[in-house]
Amino acid sequence: MDDLNTALAISASGMRAQSGRIRIVAENLANANSTASAPGLDPYRRQVPVFSNYVDRKSDAHLVRMSRVELDPTAFALKFDPSHPAADAEGYVRLPNVNPLIEMMDLREAQRTYEANLGALDQVRSMAGATLRILE
Repeated sequence: MDDLNTALAISASGMRAQSGRIRIVAENLANANSTASAPGLDPYRRQVPVFSNYVDRKSDAHLVRMSRVELDPTAFALKFDPSHPAADAEGYVRLPNVNPLIEMMDLREAQRTYEANLGALDQVRSMAGATLRILE
């Protein structure tokens, strides 16, 4: 039964990590057009989740978690729009470094990984149920 609990813990940690990733991607997409409100200020900067593995002493399993969120150092694109409140002296506005196409690909990958962990969790539950039926 310990092996089943370990498998459950591994799948659950993967699902938690991917749900955090989905939240970060959603924030990036929501702010894809968020420019600064005044000249000299930075627009929204894309966030990138960083995952790490750790050993859970209770289940003795290697689990994953989103250890931190970093800011993407990619340069901001410039757009000529002298009427924008955040335009610099030359009339350029810095745009967020969020590429919606990349975010959608990340979102789809996170969804598929979440679903894979959910499938593994369902298999473990099914195996546990079968084990209990055998023992009855």
